[in-house]
Amino acid sequence: MNSAVPHSATRPASAHPAGRLEWRRLVRWLRDDGIISETDHDVLDKRFSAADSKQHPLVRLGSAGLNHARTGKTLDTEMLTEWLAKRVGLAYQRIDPLKVDVGRVSDVMSINYAERRRALPLQVGLNEIVVATSEPYDVAWVPEIEAHTRKAIRLVVANPLDLAKFTTEFYTLSRSVRNAVKTGEMAASASFEQLVELGRSNKQLDANDQGVVQVVDWLWQYAFDQRASDIHLEPRRDLAVIRFRIDGVMHTVYQLPPGVMSAMIARVKLLGRMDVVERRRPLDGRIKTRNPQGDEVEMRLSTLPTAFGEKMVMRIFDPDTTVKKLDALGFGVHDAQRWEALTARAHGIILVTGPTGSGKTTTLYSTLKRLATDEVNVCTIEDPIEMIQPAFNQTQVQSTLDLGFAEGLRALMRQDPDIIMVGEIRDLETAEMAIQAALTGHLVFSTLHTNDAASAITRLVDLGVPPYLIGATVIGVLAQRLVRTLCVSCKQPDPDVTADSLNAFVKPWTLNGKVRAYKPVGCLECRMTGYRGRAGLYELLDVTDPARNSISPVPDVATLRRQAVKDGMRPLRLAGAMKIAEGVTTIEEVLRSTPLWEG
Repeated sequence: MNSAVPHSATRPASAHPAGRLEWRRLVRWLRDDGIISETDHDVLDKRFSAADSKQHPLVRLGSAGLNHARTGKTLDTEMLTEWLAKRVGLAYQRIDPLKVDVGRVSDVMSINYAERRRALPLQVGLNEIVVATSEPYDVAWVPEIEAHTRKAIRLVVANPLDLAKFTTEFYTLSRSVRNAVKTGEMAASASFEQLVELGRSNKQLDANDQGVVQVVDWLWQYAFDQRASDIHLEPRRDLAVIRFRIDGVMHTVYQLPPGVMSAMIARVKLLGRMDVVERRRPLDGRIKTRNPQGDEVEMRLSTLPTAFGEKMVMRIFDPDTTVKKLDALGFGVHDAQRWEALTARAHGIILVTGPTGSGKTTTLYSTLKRLATDEVNVCTIEDPIEMIQPAFNQTQVQSTLDLGFAEGLRALMRQDPDIIMVGEIRDLETAEMAIQAALTGHLVFSTLHTNDAASAITRLVDLGVPPYLIGATVIGVLAQRLVRTLCVSCKQPDPDVTADSLNAFVKPWTLNGKVRAYKPVGCLECRMTGYRGRAGLYELLDVTDPARNSISPVPDVATLRRQAVKDGMRPLRLAGAMKIAEGVTTIEEVLRSTPLWEG
C-alpha cells in the first residue's frame, strides 16, 4: 500500500546508497561536519577491516575513544546516534520501555525480521506505527510491513546498543506470555461478573510453567531497572494490567491475558510462602531477591480480592533507598540538628506523621539504624515488618494469634529495651502502652496519620489519651511529605519565581538569601516529565516547656503551632519554599503536597 505519511517520514533526507551504513562513509561525514579532526579521520579510515563489519559502525566509533573536535566531549554511541539522526533528517529517539507497546511488537514483525533489519516497533497507533532503526538507509522492508499491517511506518533513529538490548527483552517477554497462554487457560476466578463460556478449556496455568517463571523474572528485573517503588498486578475484565509507581506516579507497563496474570500472582505467592489456594481474603507475604547489581532487595507482598480477581501489590525496599543519611532524606541543616538533638534524648515519645507514602518508614528506619549501636537494645513491633534489619529485634503483629501493637508492646517491655519503635498508634490501648513505656524511661518512636505536626496532639486526645499525659511524654512530632525533585539534566531557570513571589507564597514568613528557582523541561533521562527522584519536606515540632502549656490542661492547637514556630519549627509549606529557592523542586509540587498553614 502507499504510505499515508510524507516521503521524508519513511526515508532519510540525505542522499546515500540504499543499504547498511558504511564505516568509511560515516567517518567522512564526521570529518565534513567538523565532529572529528582530519587526523582522526585518517586514522579511522585505515582502521576498517572486513572482520569488524558485523558490529554496527556507530558502536565501533563509540568505543574508539574519540573526542568532539570543537567541544572536546567524548563521542559515545549515544551522541553519535543523535548526530546521525540530524544528518539524515529523521527524528532521534531514546527507547523508553515504559512507552513501548510491548504486547504488540510481535504483531508488527517477528524477532528474526527485527534483528535482521535492525528495527524495533515502538508504538502502534490507529493509522501509524513508529519504528526505531539504526539503519536509516536500509528501508526496502518498509512497504512490506506497511502492506502487512495496513498502517504507515514512521522511522526514528535509535542507539544500536539499545535497539539490540530491547529487541531481545521485548520479544522474549512476548514469547513467554504466548507460551504461558498456550499452556492452558485460566477459568474465571471468583469474578464479580461470571462469564459462562461453553467449549473452552478449563485447564489452569501452572505457576511453575516456564513461560510464567520468565515473565515474573522479567517483571522484577524491569522494576528494579526503572527505579519502581511498587509493582501493581491488577485484574480487569478483558486484559489484566501491570503498573509501576515511579517517583510517586503510576505508569502502565504491560497488558496481558487475565489467565497469565493469575498464574503470575500464584507464582509470586508461592515464592512468598503465601497460601496459593486462598483468594477470598487479603494476604501478606515477603520475598528477598537480588537486583541486577547483585544487591539484596526485599519486597513486601499484599493481595486483595477485587471484582475481577485477585490483585497484588509488591512494595520494593531497596537497602540503598530505605536507610539513608539525614541530608539524603532531604533534611536541611537547621532541622537535621534539631532532629539529632531530639533523638538523642533518653526517654519520651517521638511521633512521625504524614499520609501513606510520605516516607515515614524510611525516616524511622534511617534514624533507628543510626541509634542502634552495640550499647543499646532496639526493639520494634510492626505491621508488617517493612524490611529486615540485623541491628534491630523486630516483631510482627499477628492478629490471628491476638498479637497486636498493644500486646506486642507489653511483651517488649519485658525484653529490657532501650529504644522501642511501634509501627503505628491506632487505638487507646496502644497509646497507653507507649505512654507507659516512655514514663518508665524508654525512648519510643511511632507513627500517626495526621495532616501536620500539631494535629498529632489532637489525634491522641481523640483516641482518649489525657492531655496531661501527652504533655508529660511526647517530646517531639515530625510531619513530612515527599515532593518530586527536578531532573538535573534538563531543568532550566524560572524567571517567574522571584524572592517577592516566594515570600508571598509563604506569607507571613520571609525567605532570606538568593532564589535559584528552576522549572521542569523534560528530557530522555526523566522520560520527558521534568522530574527525577523525590526529596522530603519536614516540619519538626519540639515540645518545649512553653509548648506543653498549650497541650495541658486543654489542647490549643493554634497556640501550639505559634509556639512551635517560636521554638524553631518551619512549617511544611515554608520547607517546600526553601526547596524551591534552592532549585530542588517547584511551586506546583509543593502546593500539591503540603497543607495550608493554619497558625
